[in-house]
Amino acid sequence: MGALIFYTAIFFIGYYATHMLNQMTGRVLIQNRRLAGLILVLTVSLFHGYKIITTPPPHDHGDGAGYALGFYVILPVTIIIIAVLYLTWQERQEREEQQDEQGRQDKKES
Repeated sequence: MGALIFYTAIFFIGYYATHMLNQMTGRVLIQNRRLAGLILVLTVSLFHGYKIITTPPPHDHGDGAGYALGFYVILPVTIIIIAVLYLTWQERQEREEQQDEQGRQDKKES
């Protein structure tokens, strides 16, 4: 649970950092903020996974590095990727519905 919260916070840091960058420049440099947040999550997860693999496990834990890698890196990152893909899909569906409604209204007015 803690790893999921950690990676969610990393996602939002990347998301809002991109937003702030776009606001400071006064134009859109990076259009897809969700993708920017996801790239930051993947970058941090690579470093986190490297750290898990290269350091020996604590003496109290009998679990191997594979378990830790799967539970603390792969699982939370997969959940975040699924959430981002779902939200992107929902946004695309809403945009298409709005365009269809706009097209119908334009045809009625003509």
